Amino acid sequence: MSRIGVIAGSGLYEIRGLTIKKNRTVTTPYGRPSEKYVIGEIDDTEIIFLPRHGKHHGIPPHMINYRANIWGFKKLGVKRILSISAVGGIRKGLKPGDIIILDQVLDMTKNRQATFFDGKDGVAHIDFTDPFCPELGKAIKRAGVKSKVTLKKGGTYVAVEGPRLESASEIKSFRILGGDVVGMTGMPEASLAREAEICYAGVSVVANYAAGISRKKLTVAEVMEAMKGTTGNLKKLLKAVFTMIPDERKCACKDALAEAKI
Repeated sequence: MSRIGVIAGSGLYEIRGLTIKKNRTVTTPYGRPSEKYVIGEIDDTEIIFLPRHGKHHGIPPHMINYRANIWGFKKLGVKRILSISAVGGIRKGLKPGDIIILDQVLDMTKNRQATFFDGKDGVAHIDFTDPFCPELGKAIKRAGVKSKVTLKKGGTYVAVEGPRLESASEIKSFRILGGDVVGMTGMPEASLAREAEICYAGVSVVANYAAGISRKKLTVAEVMEAMKGTTGNLKKLLKAVFTMIPDERKCACKDALAEAKI
């Protein structure tokens, strides 16, 4: 039975056909993960959910224990992770409610524990040319067709420190640099998954126009409303993704450390 990890909000546990079996507390060398891992089963796939902000969304993005979260998935035998997140839309044409498959990253975070290799276990320089697993990305695209959920293909995620929202000048700069969406949790989640040799794919919901894109003031209520409105489509998409992922991994993610360690 394949085992797939999902980092998302608790509302996505309620996928039709998914049976929740148990909650699992995991200890790691890096402290406590955000929450207990929720283990369920759909068809012949075991699904392991983790709410990155905690069950009641009490952990701000700059205080998430990203290392513990990814290590916990690794300890539970997860080889693939689907990350669901809310973002601000930068690219022209993106609007609230759009769902985008990520393929690149611009990391603007500053104060996060971003590697498992801090000298105690040696040094590693992973290849991060393609931050998101292309094999997993293709499965998500096929799932979009199967579930009839419209997806925007290809997007550069700008990861910022938070928890504040961005200034209009920052968004203008990110746009010049090629950023399509902006969020606060994509890094170091993606790079830590690569260090753990776990395939990682990012699916983002455009929850609002980024600062300066529209004249409206940015509000948390707007973000929450947009996420709530897309939950049904995300559930349909995830259910289809689980059937599209091949048992055998043929991507480079599984061998990320082969030539990376010193």
